Amino acid sequence: MGFCRYIESSTLVQAHPQPERAIETRSFTMKGGPVWQVLSCVVLFLISITWPATPAAGVTMRADLTHVDRDRGFTRSELVTRMLSRSRARAASSLYRRCPSFHGHPATAAAAPATSGQAGTEYLIHLAIGSPRPQQVALELDTGSDLIWTQCASCIICFDQPSPRFNPSASTTIRTVPCSDPICAKSIDSLCTIRDHTCFYLDSYVDGTITVGSVVRDTFTFKGTTTSGDVVVPGLSFGCGFYNKGLFGNDSGIAGFGHGSRSLPSQLKVGKFSHCFTSMLDPESKSSPVFLGTPDDLTAHATGKIKSTPMRRNPAIPANNYYYVSLEGITVGDKRLPVSPSAFAINNKDGSGGTIIDSGTAITTFPTAVYELLYKEFVAQVPLPVVANSSEAGGLPLCFAVASAADADKVRVPRLVFHLEGADMDLPTENYMALIDGNQLCLMLNGLEGDLTTFIGNFQQQNMHIVYDLDNSKLFFVPAQCDKL
Repeated sequence: MGFCRYIESSTLVQAHPQPERAIETRSFTMKGGPVWQVLSCVVLFLISITWPATPAAGVTMRADLTHVDRDRGFTRSELVTRMLSRSRARAASSLYRRCPSFHGHPATAAAAPATSGQAGTEYLIHLAIGSPRPQQVALELDTGSDLIWTQCASCIICFDQPSPRFNPSASTTIRTVPCSDPICAKSIDSLCTIRDHTCFYLDSYVDGTITVGSVVRDTFTFKGTTTSGDVVVPGLSFGCGFYNKGLFGNDSGIAGFGHGSRSLPSQLKVGKFSHCFTSMLDPESKSSPVFLGTPDDLTAHATGKIKSTPMRRNPAIPANNYYYVSLEGITVGDKRLPVSPSAFAINNKDGSGGTIIDSGTAITTFPTAVYELLYKEFVAQVPLPVVANSSEAGGLPLCFAVASAADADKVRVPRLVFHLEGADMDLPTENYMALIDGNQLCLMLNGLEGDLTTFIGNFQQQNMHIVYDLDNSKLFFVPAQCDKL
């Protein structure tokens, strides 16, 4: 049963039923300690209210994605270092998901020192909120959480962002959310003010990042597809953050794409969403598209066959927002690694393990035992000397020495195949090998000691149209020219 948590406070957010009145934030205190500490809970009666938040039937929305490190002047080696650090941190955060007393999310993860000052996920989604003049926001796209939130202009504690913060007073369509609204009542991260029963949220992440703010509803504007104009959707709920502390880059908040009811796909009631990541290490690469709804034509600009595999939930952790798939094995060259499918499966007792297809992990990360087999097989099959210390190549565990980029192009690299349930993901070479600093050819895979979870990262998903079919619990994928979609 859903619930909200009450606090003894002065009014946090002034309720404004009239459209011309703006959201107002006020200081407040909490009995028993700071707002981010664990709160006592009481059960509320759930009273339904209706706020249309569904676009016209059949309409597909589009948004642009940009990589968090795009146009920031990093060398290829620095880009890989940052991607690897974020990937290790995000994978390490999966250790926390099995602790019943921990309610943080892994979008920004527990982490390595190298992640200091970095965003927690890999791609930013660009959309607009409010009316009559929609305000642009850039949010971290995260398939591992469900809350949508952005910093607001009236924030008390804020992190730096390159664009103006969202200004609630400039929107005539913004509304506060009462605690009886299911979007508030069903979330363990939502709380309630005593005076006017309006909803606010408190969300924490495992690296100590915290966001607190008002839960509001407003109009979102998305691009249409090539056959339609902009799509305007009223009444979507999101967090208007006024206390925001953590590691962020070019973004203003997070857009949850996970299973939860607060996520963007869930609120839009779309049966599918998809993304197609352009090349990550190409400085000339265009932005990547994300589609909310059924793509116009999945075969458009496809360069291979459409395949599918079942998506699964974690039965031991129902609140887990990640999308799981069944990985059954791995082939390097012509040799299938001697690994049982159970090495990639979810432990139904404690929720550990499993294989996650993830937008927020850059480099695919395996349990240590699996990665060691991959390492040995690539060493055996690649006819190049191994670099003794590859720390200068982004910290990747396995790199091979080459004389030049031209020589690297001549190397016969063994194929890499992920055997998913019912479908093989046969990766192109550029999705798992990368030339770093002109003289090291590196395997873009990683191992993590202490956890049994496998994360299929977005470097391995480059130039592949990935469709999350939520209605049928299937993942479709097809090689594609993402920069032409």
